[in-house]
Amino acid sequence: MSKKLQSNKFLLIEIKGLIEESKRQLAIEVNTSMSLLYWNIGNRIHRETLKNNRAGYGDRIVKTLSAQLTAEYGRGFSEKNLRRMIQFAAVFPEEKKVVSLIRQLSWTHILALIPIDDLLKRTFYIEMCKLEKWSVRTLRQRINSMLYERTAISKKPEETIRRELKKLGETSQITPDLVFRDPYFLDFLGLHSSYSEQDLETAILAELQNFIIELGADFAFLARQKRITINNRDYYIDLLFYHRRLKSLVAIDLKIGEFDAAFKGEMELYLGWLEKYELLEGENPPIGLILCTGKNPEHIELMQLHKSNIKVVDYFTVLPSKEIILEKLHRAIAIAHNRLSEDSRKN
Repeated sequence: MSKKLQSNKFLLIEIKGLIEESKRQLAIEVNTSMSLLYWNIGNRIHRETLKNNRAGYGDRIVKTLSAQLTAEYGRGFSEKNLRRMIQFAAVFPEEKKVVSLIRQLSWTHILALIPIDDLLKRTFYIEMCKLEKWSVRTLRQRINSMLYERTAISKKPEETIRRELKKLGETSQITPDLVFRDPYFLDFLGLHSSYSEQDLETAILAELQNFIIELGADFAFLARQKRITINNRDYYIDLLFYHRRLKSLVAIDLKIGEFDAAFKGEMELYLGWLEKYELLEGENPPIGLILCTGKNPEHIELMQLHKSNIKVVDYFTVLPSKEIILEKLHRAIAIAHNRLSEDSRKN
């Protein structure tokens, strides 16, 4: 290829890049302007209905406005959409915060967020969505899979949750409590009957992309059956990952059946070896994740695993009903709160 043709090729690539960037910025500006318009409309109607507490007034004004606006501006102002705008303004009453929000999330993101009543839960999804740049589809999947309830942060006192989420929003610094989940949903592996630990590991590697999606963003796969040698004896770490934001190696031990106390000793050995031989300058100590199909809360409490870098979590290869999952999550939250109360009394 001649120098002239090559120069033209690079010029074309550069100009196309400028066009695409301009289109991206335009789309952001359009979304921001549209979302702010919707908030202002919803806020104005909301204030109007608050001034008039007559029965049915709110419904009548929405119906009337919808008919008038639809006739002039089209279907974007249906009764359903106007109610969404009102809800948007009611859920996010401060314009300053709204302006910041709509610069990073689209109107469809906001529609997925406004039905969440719990402020801390909604803030968690907002901050994680901004940090990991979730699509609307991913956001909805995370909400439907009860991601917030499955993270360790949801089991902390409200003030702790509020403080960590505020820090996340201001600094983009994430903690293990915001990363690791319990339980993990591994139904995509297709393991429905009896299977071995090797079957589980093989299925995970075959579905590695989906496994990393379930683990969360920033996980990078490093090794399968990572061999470590101590005093001429070989040991094997089932799966080894690295988490970019935590700057930590993450060793995963796959177990069939309930957690056994001996698993802790194995993981401590792995983490000790990784810290001694694999840790690079600037990295944080490695984290151990033991995946089991059940665990005894008293075992975990007596071994004080909550004070270590070892996390014991459940996983499901076949999803139970939502009721069973919620029951397990509520029980885990109650146990965590009881433990915190006991720690406070001791201190």
